[in-house]
Amino acid sequence: MNVSKQEFYVIIERDEDGYYVGEVPQLKACYSQGKTIDELIANIKEVIALCLEEGDRLPPSR
Repeated sequence: MNVSKQEFYVIIERDEDGYYVGEVPQLKACYSQGKTIDELIANIKEVIALCLEEGDRLPPSR
């Protein structure tokens, strides 16, 4: 399997319940949450892979 390495910015915030919420602005509807930063990162990596499979990348901004 040929996997290319890609990097994405993840915006991380903490919600009112104490969960970490992450969003990848470069990918449409690509967000996840976790009780810890480590859990969030693991979850967001899975969501990024799913978003890339679906081809949901946003067009480059001008």
